[in-house]
Amino acid sequence: MSVAIHTIAFYPGSFDPLTNGHLNIIQRALRVFDQVVVAMAQNVNKRAMFTLEERQALVRECFADEPRVSVVIFDGLMVDAARLHGATAVLRGLRGVADFETEFQMATMNNVLAPALETVFMMTEKSHFFVSSHLVREVASLGGDISPLVPEPVNRALRLRMARK
Repeated sequence: MSVAIHTIAFYPGSFDPLTNGHLNIIQRALRVFDQVVVAMAQNVNKRAMFTLEERQALVRECFADEPRVSVVIFDGLMVDAARLHGATAVLRGLRGVADFETEFQMATMNNVLAPALETVFMMTEKSHFFVSSHLVREVASLGGDISPLVPEPVNRALRLRMARK
């Protein structure tokens, strides 16, 4: 007799803003996991362009037709939030070798804190290697076209935000 296991990936990040690289990781993760929980927290080391609630709404809009994606806000330890949402794995995207050292260090710490929670790394597709939320914010703030780098709801929100400044 086999037991069906419902696999949930917990994808934490600041997503300020969500980029096409993030979108790509989530879409591909849905081929591996039954559900993806996009989880955002305030990064105290970064100055946010969008509030947590605005980011949550943007990610929800981008996945409005995908019931297997949920979007949550958390504070405190990521592993505690992942366990609270029934996650079987923490999903992390890698753009290149530079990301690996930091991600490996975090994964190792998370393994100490929650040994049953696996970390799964997914490489961003090569067309997104150079894209980061920081660069998107910078290009947008200087009036550049970021439409090839972000989903349309994010592009719209960024244009509106820049028009107000």
